[in-house]
Amino acid sequence: MKDVYILAIETSCDETSMAIVKNGKKVEALTILTQMDTHANYGGVVPEIASRMHTENITLVLEETLKKFSKKIEEIDAIAVTYAPGLLGSLLVGVECAKTLSLVYNKPLIAVNHTMGHIYANNIDNDIKYPSLALIVSGGHTDLLILNSPDNMEILGSTIDDSVGEVFDKVARVLNMPYPGGPNIEKAAGKGKNSYELPKPMMDETYNFSYSGLKSYMINLVHNETQRNHKININDLACSFQITAVEELTRKVEKALKNTGIKNFILAGGVSANNYLRAEMQKICEKYNVEFHVPNILYCTDNAAMIGCAAYPLFKARKFADFSLNAKSSENIKNYVEKNL
Repeated sequence: MKDVYILAIETSCDETSMAIVKNGKKVEALTILTQMDTHANYGGVVPEIASRMHTENITLVLEETLKKFSKKIEEIDAIAVTYAPGLLGSLLVGVECAKTLSLVYNKPLIAVNHTMGHIYANNIDNDIKYPSLALIVSGGHTDLLILNSPDNMEILGSTIDDSVGEVFDKVARVLNMPYPGGPNIEKAAGKGKNSYELPKPMMDETYNFSYSGLKSYMINLVHNETQRNHKININDLACSFQITAVEELTRKVEKALKNTGIKNFILAGGVSANNYLRAEMQKICEKYNVEFHVPNILYCTDNAAMIGCAAYPLFKARKFADFSLNAKSSENIKNYVEKNL
């Protein structure tokens, strides 16, 4: 069969990224231009600044990506782009760039859901095995799915309020840690001990997640201790928070593995870069003799390579978008699966 080359674009938040992926697995070229240092000055991503910087950087990233590619752009088979979910202004830059390239080079356009990209990042260095249980943990998502096949997925549970990644960042902010918060929480936690008793998030028997209560408790705890002039042990508090947050993830993954008997587990999303989370999930998988897969750190955070991987099954199924494609700031993963798979 002829090799399929997909040029993918990812601009859902504060990384301008493009990649060329062969056959949904091999990354031929990848460029990631981050805005992290700029947004760190504001303690988090400023949407208006993010979209403006994407506009400034998009052609530079395209040129750099094509320089790394051994073939001409005319030999690319399709253009893929993240259209949802994410920051609307940022997404629009990528979508318009993709539509332009599709029109100019007469290539089919593929619309990719950002969350599906995180799942397919596991296909870069490994082959996703079916069926697999998948946990997606990021700044916008906490979802637990069963992957029965590339075109058959079942949503077991999702966050009903704040995602675990969002809470990591907000807790880091209240602890006066620089942006991005998640890695700084992990770093501080590694120096501390579990000395704070924190409330457990949503200890129910569903597969859904809720972190708003833990977030509110942390904010109130820091505020109250500051008002009383009590010293807060930042490292210990970070350690207790990380353990509490991860415990709920491992509890529900363990419950799903026990109830389904599935022998493959996938961890995906930006928070999957957290080494403590990886280690705890590895323990659960070893306990139940389950094969554990997590992407290379490079492919955990937002990148276009994962979008190129997720676009490949859509290419094979001839599920192409037209030029009416628009960006969407939110898209429920359940609705996406029901509509596209």
